[in-house]
Amino acid sequence: MKPAVEVSAEHRERLCLVNERLNQVFGYPEWRNPLPALDELVSTFLSQNTNDLNRDKAFDAIRARYANWDEVCEADPDEFMQVIRVAGLANQKGPNIQAALRRIREERDEIDLEWLKELPVEEAREWLLSFKGVGRKTTAIVLLFSLGMPAFPVDTHIYRVSGRIGLRPQKLDVDTTHQYLEAAADPAQYYAMHLNLIRLGREICQARKPACARCPLVEICQYPDKVLD
Repeated sequence: MKPAVEVSAEHRERLCLVNERLNQVFGYPEWRNPLPALDELVSTFLSQNTNDLNRDKAFDAIRARYANWDEVCEADPDEFMQVIRVAGLANQKGPNIQAALRRIREERDEIDLEWLKELPVEEAREWLLSFKGVGRKTTAIVLLFSLGMPAFPVDTHIYRVSGRIGLRPQKLDVDTTHQYLEAAADPAQYYAMHLNLIRLGREICQARKPACARCPLVEICQYPDKVLD
């Protein structure tokens, strides 16, 4: 079970305001074509420390080379690493993906994750977190987008902008930020807020030079180093 986190009333109110404002400006977002939970798990493994384009190239290469996930399990490790090389860190991602698929098959007699829908969300989360190479972001993405379960993924963009805007305590680490934002927001807001905060971080609230002058949240943002010219 995740430890309880104490959320301030100010952060709850600010999250609601930010969600409403971003929905007005960006519209209600849509996730890329939803993948089955197992496909999403593999895709998210591949996405670590790379961009979406290379992630998708590596995933497509897997599907082109192997007929099913059982074939991936049985593939020569060196060959599999070469197949996913475009995603980077293949010597880490390859063994982790194959080990995860083999363990799922051993425990479930088939390579499938749809059964997780029947578990309480915390049990499903802890089961996914038990795999090597699977962190809170990967787990939350699979839960939210593939299984329709309440979880709030926090990536680099969300961690950055949530600190600047003032949606969480400044010194909170990434893992605890997952828990904090989940506790602070209404589960009905998770989907849109996750996608719109990422869009804000990519297009406006960038790491090196945020475009504060055209940010829809500039008047409520708590970032002390706003770039307004």
